[in-house]
Amino acid sequence: MREANFDGIVGPTHNYGGLSFGNLASQRSVRAASNPREAAKQGLQKMKVLHDLGVLQGVFPPQDRPAVDVLRRLGFTGDDARVLERARRDDPRLLSACSSASSMWAANAATVCPSSDSADGKAHFTPANLVSHFHRSLEPPATARMLAAIFSDSTHFVHHRALPAVDPFGDEGAANHMRVCAGHDQPGTHLFVYGRRALDATATRPKHFPARQTFEASAAIARLHTLDSERVVFARQLPRAIDAGAFHNDVVALGNENLLIVHEEALVDQQRVLWKLRDLMNGALQLIEVPSREVTLAEAVSTYLFNSQLVTLTSGKMALIVPEECRDHSSVWAYLEHLAAEHAVIERLLVVDVRQSMKNGGGPACLRLRVVLNDDELARVNGRVFLDDDLFAELVSWVDRHYRERLTEDDLADPGLLEESRTALDELTQVLALGSIYPFQR
Repeated sequence: MREANFDGIVGPTHNYGGLSFGNLASQRSVRAASNPREAAKQGLQKMKVLHDLGVLQGVFPPQDRPAVDVLRRLGFTGDDARVLERARRDDPRLLSACSSASSMWAANAATVCPSSDSADGKAHFTPANLVSHFHRSLEPPATARMLAAIFSDSTHFVHHRALPAVDPFGDEGAANHMRVCAGHDQPGTHLFVYGRRALDATATRPKHFPARQTFEASAAIARLHTLDSERVVFARQLPRAIDAGAFHNDVVALGNENLLIVHEEALVDQQRVLWKLRDLMNGALQLIEVPSREVTLAEAVSTYLFNSQLVTLTSGKMALIVPEECRDHSSVWAYLEHLAAEHAVIERLLVVDVRQSMKNGGGPACLRLRVVLNDDELARVNGRVFLDDDLFAELVSWVDRHYRERLTEDDLADPGLLEESRTALDELTQVLALGSIYPFQR
């Protein structure tokens, strides 16, 4: 079995709307001018780094934005240009939400569990409902269509509907799910991290920011994916971590195979959770608990140290791919250098520039969804979605032809942007050999 990292290609409407309450970087960047072309190329370059390391790297296409169909559902009438103009005039914040390119963060696209861990021997996919924020709640139908197009063989893949789009079942996808195992081809233990029990009115909650993932949603995913309940661990994210800006677990923890790196202030009753994982892993778990005296919660959030990617190399050892912001922060970088020197399993420490994504609150790990597949399943993946040198060059050229260098909030009402975006997406589906996955395509 091999792990593929599927990254979301940054969309042509990438902008800084400041739409994500609880995401400090998103709030700081509100209404700043963005550079969609640079953002998309930074994401593609990060994918190329993974590909060059020998990691199986896939791509997910962007979603259709601005979402004029949603604006029509909300009462704006006329042709596309008229709908956009009326939305800009009457509710520019709503237009911003309907123009978000947030599907770029594929870690929130779905929760995926491999066939080796499911009772029915199939890989399971459940799109996240993302009900915590309006702009993200628009994504699940398109996400479901895309996943069904790429992983279409029903003899190997099971696709579940997104959970009910209501508060008690708030689901943020793989950003709150981790699989630990002795190797990708070995049985996995699944750690589901939630922020609150929605149906327990007495449960403690964060004081300032919302706890997006619910226990009820995590438990439903584990049942739907037919996971062995003896190999499932539920843990609650520490409320003060959420209040510090760790809106998902992947802002304070990361892991790969049997290596788990977690901040000291990540989970409620953390030592009990870690001991349970150790027990289920029969002592094979390598645990690095990062103390607050070395890296504070504030530093973890500002640098996205824990939103780095930890991947297995062909040598059997691992590479840690961190955002440029980690190197910019002297004490965090010193800690990372010490980490790599002290732990032989980390063979490479690499830095990537994804600043356009980081300014909206998404680091390297936010941009990718991990999918573990066996050889038969890999052979049944549809489309030209796995990166190679030729596809990388074509995608960079595609971005250069179709993406703007600068985008502001006022530009979102430009009907030309909608036309440019749809022309780009139509061409992309041909490049990726995915057929008609967008409703606007005939």
